[in-house]
Amino acid sequence: HRRAGKTVAAINDIIKKALRKKGNYAYISPYRSQAKAIVWDYLKHYCDSTAKLKNESELYCELVNGSKIRLFGADNADGMRGLGFDGVYMDEYGDFKPSVWGNVIRPTLSSTLGWAVFGGTPKGKNQFWEIKRNAELDPDWYLLVLPASKSGLLAESETQAARQQLSKDQYEQEYECSFEASLIGAYFGDELRQAQEDGRICKVDWQEALPVHTAWDLGYKDDTAVWFYQVVKGEIHVIDYYAVSSSSIEDIVKVIKGKPYKYGKHQLPHDARAKTLASGGKSIIEQMAMHLGVNNMGIVPNLSIQDGIQAVRMMLPRVWFHVEHCRDGIEALRQYQREYDEDKKTFRQSPRHDWTSHPADAFRMLAIAWREEPKMARPDPDKQLYAGEQNTVTLNDIWSSYKPNRSTRL
Repeated sequence: HRRAGKTVAAINDIIKKALRKKGNYAYISPYRSQAKAIVWDYLKHYCDSTAKLKNESELYCELVNGSKIRLFGADNADGMRGLGFDGVYMDEYGDFKPSVWGNVIRPTLSSTLGWAVFGGTPKGKNQFWEIKRNAELDPDWYLLVLPASKSGLLAESETQAARQQLSKDQYEQEYECSFEASLIGAYFGDELRQAQEDGRICKVDWQEALPVHTAWDLGYKDDTAVWFYQVVKGEIHVIDYYAVSSSSIEDIVKVIKGKPYKYGKHQLPHDARAKTLASGGKSIIEQMAMHLGVNNMGIVPNLSIQDGIQAVRMMLPRVWFHVEHCRDGIEALRQYQREYDEDKKTFRQSPRHDWTSHPADAFRMLAIAWREEPKMARPDPDKQLYAGEQNTVTLNDIWSSYKPNRSTRL
């Protein structure tokens, strides 16, 4: 629960293990700025008597036995690639991109047979909830759940005051470690919970006879996000999702073309028309058209963010998601939240900008752009032959009266 002392406990645990075994250790926060503002002072303080070097710019301490304890941010997870760790602590793991553990952190522990701790406070049924569920089922894992009602770490008067001043969902989530409470400020939490209950987050079949459309949000330093979807009798089947950071248009297009789909429209945001000097005066849509075909390009109308969010909410009841291919994208939609105004103690209308922003923006493009697939035109009904007022003439009567001329060949 909040204010249970997770950070202090984690730092001391890492120091203790680092003194026992020489190696490399990491404390990973959702953001590097967060690690610097909150964790760095604790690390300096608690290893003061055992550190021979403290590097403020690189955020690491070297202990007397040669062990190093480094602070990282999951927002720049690629900075950990190529490193090997004897142990890592992941703080507020529910705020990480779901792919960071499998793609980046887990491989850093292989050569050392290192350990990992996932810490945090619940925020709905995200990847942190999945880790907890795994820990419940696997006897090799250690699991500690510490609600305020059982820890005894906070004064009873404080928990009573918090219960009165917060909503029921807020208190259950922040103080009682409830994964069932609604994610505070989430835009699409209710709709995605309903989709889960309806069984619409499942293995959605790709229908080869129908075109696959894409919806994009484009970035360079930030992520580029792409949703792949088909429209089937008024249902939107979201069959795939792809996101990448700091990649060129050519590399992204290569991935798109490498998938087995027969494409319809590639729906791009309105700023794809902008021309840049770095691209030789070409816009993104012009660069993509060279590879994907100009007739396959589409520009989504420039609606406001709020109108786009409303379009998503209206569309979601008819959306089916592929549970495996769209895992990271679904989690981004679940965690897409309004920004919280600390001064006014209320949520702003604008979304919080974090790793969920680009997948959610691309999904807004999908909601604005999707259309019903055109229906096949029905064949004209068979025309009947009418002759005479009583319609008594038959085709045999007409044929018997037919006199072909000499030039006619039957």
